[in-house]
Amino acid sequence: MIVATSKSAALPLTLMELPSRALEPDEIRVSVRSIAVNPVDWKMRRGGPLRLAHRFIGPSGPLVVGVDFAGEISEIGPRVQAFAVGTRVVGATDFARKQLGSYASEVVVKEDQLAALPESLSFDDAACLPVAGATAHQALIDFAHVDQKPGASVLILGASGGVGLCTIQLARKFGAKAVGVCSTTNVALVESLGAKAIDYTRGDALAAARSHGPYDLVLHAVGTLTYPLAACRALLKPDGTVALVVQRVADYFALATSRNVRGSLGRARSPVLEVLVAAAAAREITPIIEATFPLGSAELAHERSSAGKVVGKLLLHPSLGSGTIGEIVK
Repeated sequence: MIVATSKSAALPLTLMELPSRALEPDEIRVSVRSIAVNPVDWKMRRGGPLRLAHRFIGPSGPLVVGVDFAGEISEIGPRVQAFAVGTRVVGATDFARKQLGSYASEVVVKEDQLAALPESLSFDDAACLPVAGATAHQALIDFAHVDQKPGASVLILGASGGVGLCTIQLARKFGAKAVGVCSTTNVALVESLGAKAIDYTRGDALAAARSHGPYDLVLHAVGTLTYPLAACRALLKPDGTVALVVQRVADYFALATSRNVRGSLGRARSPVLEVLVAAAAAREITPIIEATFPLGSAELAHERSSAGKVVGKLLLHPSLGSGTIGEIVK
């Protein structure tokens, strides 16, 4: 199989060929058609807790990053019952299971990491769902329980990113009111998806958000250097939660000791993936794709993602070959 891999955090991602290994009885091989880029992908390369965890509990060999993928099942182990060869699926890899990442022409995963796709849902739209969707679902349902609170209110900091846009749409699905903080350029998009938009270029965004609160959930996808944690907590209802998608070392004490501060990075497993797929098929979630790159240009995709201005998702396509920046599909 062809993978985009890095031998060290200091080296760029490059294409290389790795042998396809034999399946265990409970494993599934998927031919990858589309891959979504997440900030966790390039953060893994830079070091920190995730990279350290990968070194200790992840697979050996070169670092193959990536989590989200969509494609077709090409082979199944004899114990697999829920899926068949040829099934269109979406899923997420997991290095804690010794699995290589999704920046590859194929991945090997297990049944509980997949959901089947209807023909009406494209591989590209499906690939946008796992990490962003599971993170939004975790914050809304597991942390804030907005599905059990009629009239629940959600504030989304970083509303035009992948997680933010998914949170807006899932909040609407579950009957919650959403308020999203974004730039002037993205106000129309955020409001078209059902949220009240606050333009952070026009003054103190948290002060403007206060008039629409208090909130059952503050989904914080920007970082507490920009919007301090204390100011976010002041916007909560008594039983509200701040869900930190972007976490700094300075946040660790609050994460460890505060009942209303949680770290949010959802693990995409079948039950949640099935909810997300059904919502996307029903057009309750409309994935926003900013650009698509060849797999061999993953390094360029990481540069664009790490600049912090992506609206929605960036995708990689193994079938497009190595490519250059001139081959980016808008």
